[in-house]
Amino acid sequence: MAIEVENLKCKKAFIVSDRDLIKSTDIPEKIKKALGNLCVGIFSDVEPDSGIHIVNQGAKLGVELGADCIVSVGGGSVIDTGKGMAILLKEGGRLQDYVGFQVLTRPQTPHIVIPTTAGTGSEVTYVAVIKDHEGGKKLIFGDYNIVPNVAILDPKMTEGLPPRLTAATGMDAMCHAIEALHSLQREPIADGIALHAIRLIKEFLPKAVDNGKDMKARGQMLIAANMAGIAFSNAQVGLVHALAHSVGAKFKVHHGLANSILLPACLRYNADACGEIYLNVLSALGVNIERIQPDEAGDVLADKIVEFTKKLSLPQKLRDVGVPEKGLKECSEIALSDGAIIYNPKFVTDSTEILRIYQLAW
Repeated sequence: MAIEVENLKCKKAFIVSDRDLIKSTDIPEKIKKALGNLCVGIFSDVEPDSGIHIVNQGAKLGVELGADCIVSVGGGSVIDTGKGMAILLKEGGRLQDYVGFQVLTRPQTPHIVIPTTAGTGSEVTYVAVIKDHEGGKKLIFGDYNIVPNVAILDPKMTEGLPPRLTAATGMDAMCHAIEALHSLQREPIADGIALHAIRLIKEFLPKAVDNGKDMKARGQMLIAANMAGIAFSNAQVGLVHALAHSVGAKFKVHHGLANSILLPACLRYNADACGEIYLNVLSALGVNIERIQPDEAGDVLADKIVEFTKKLSLPQKLRDVGVPEKGLKECSEIALSDGAIIYNPKFVTDSTEILRIYQLAW
């Protein structure tokens, strides 16, 4: 760890983590020990769906400590918080000023990432999602200047993740891979990476859920999540993520769970535009596709995803995770303005279309 910091020509590393990881594991303390005199402190106030106020608090402390490097140890919320802090340590000002795509004009504060979940792929992506609690929506920062400098994939870091979170974060990676494949910005290299990620998830996610101490399964899931992150960083995500961002922000639904629940309904919606692509996904899932026609592939794939998530003991409907039916209309209107939706293979121009998808998933 110390060598990685020194390779970045940094002298004051600032660890970013969350309270649960601090309380339930010794991982952050181990990282602190590995950094030795290079560590200037730990910020552990990151929450699920981390907000602007958390990023501001962390950045303020980082400035006071003279930090010149961020070391994020945790899941997607921690890593995205670290990305936001890296912006503010370099640029100052308000985080909201940097919302959007390619707003930054120079590399940001050096950032080392150690993921403790296998799902978001945020350790290799150029995207950070930070919640605006006052506005009740998620803000998306997309910039190649916030891609972390170093990603350390160690299966021991994910060993203590409970089965439900293992399953939910794994399905986030599955969504990344599938949406990269059917994106309007899809391209051949990302396709190959995404398809292999799907193969790995199909084989190793159930094993990681069944036995959290299976280090081979944990390691392969870290690789799968990383590959899916690389794929969607090139090809983008789509409708599933647009809808998941909305219900996640409004009703505090875990991002992986929201994606898992919404994926089948979105596959059915996109089916007539993605037949051949979905045949490839089915093949990667180990399905014999010889007798499946392209116009059937979307429904078959949606059914396979439902079957897979049931085996993982994940909730199947939005109502199961606390989303009220009366809130779907507002979520539909918010989702229509989400940046991810423009890469969906079918153009969505009306919130009533989104509402129908939500209702199918409710």
